[in-house]
Amino acid sequence: MPEIKKIKLGRTDMSVPQICFGSSSFGNMPDTYGYGVDEERAYATVRAIFDSEAAFIDSSRNYGFGRSEERIGVVIRERGGLPDNVVLSTKLDRDMETGRFDADRARRSLEESLTALGLDSVPILHLHDPEHTASVAEVAGPSGAARELFRMKEEGLAEAVGLAAGNVDVMMPFLKDFDFDALITHNRFTLANRNAEPMMDYAVSKGMAVLNAAPYCGGALAKGVEAYPRYVYQEASDDMLDPLRKIEAICLRHNVPPGAAALQFSMRDPRVASTICGVSKPERVEQTLAWANWDIPDAVWEELAALPFATDDPEATRDYKPG
Repeated sequence: MPEIKKIKLGRTDMSVPQICFGSSSFGNMPDTYGYGVDEERAYATVRAIFDSEAAFIDSSRNYGFGRSEERIGVVIRERGGLPDNVVLSTKLDRDMETGRFDADRARRSLEESLTALGLDSVPILHLHDPEHTASVAEVAGPSGAARELFRMKEEGLAEAVGLAAGNVDVMMPFLKDFDFDALITHNRFTLANRNAEPMMDYAVSKGMAVLNAAPYCGGALAKGVEAYPRYVYQEASDDMLDPLRKIEAICLRHNVPPGAAALQFSMRDPRVASTICGVSKPERVEQTLAWANWDIPDAVWEELAALPFATDDPEATRDYKPG
């Protein structure tokens, strides 16, 4: 199997694998995914990521109310610290009860993360989900979490800093006002939806690395639309699933796993430094790497390119739940 390439992370001196593994499911979040993940399964999956050729893992303070970071931290301690080959990305989060996200809350969020992970600093730290806070203006203001994030970088608590959010209209002012090293967008640059494309263009023009998360549209293109009839973390109607069924039909006609096409769609784009794929069991790590190297005929790409795609916000009706 060919090696997964490493890509320079924006303007930093850091390089990251083209594939990153998302760990939100490790937090045991049945409200989001429709299934749970117990401790041993999470530990086994983290070990598989650490031992893979794409040892890049992304988490957040609020995934499963901290359980994701805690479970990653168990494996970090098993290894005697973060292994040299592993790149870890996590996120500052708002107070989940009040929505407050000022500098003090950001500092507390980082302290909680470092305690859970058993680390003194993290390679990559993102500002997370400002659109879900009590006040976006507070986040961006003089005493807000955004400026505190950059202070953390100056203090050596993070090697690189980024913005990880959903709503493009909320993200764009942050990208214009702050020089992030990286940007995470999710569910908005897929075979079915290109809502984030203009934002990606802008980020790249500023020298930021684009990390594209959730290429499987929330899981349906990885698990199969009939087996997992959900779209962007919510139960889906037939109208919502119809575009995914069309994608799936093309792939299956050519004996190509839909997950491979969804993943490589992101990996083929020169604007994308790394694609973040959520996994919830160790077998999915190996499967993801196999999909990354699947030989997909040009005819498949031509047929997929002929399909219409949405440009609206795919999460506009999503009921956001941290569990």
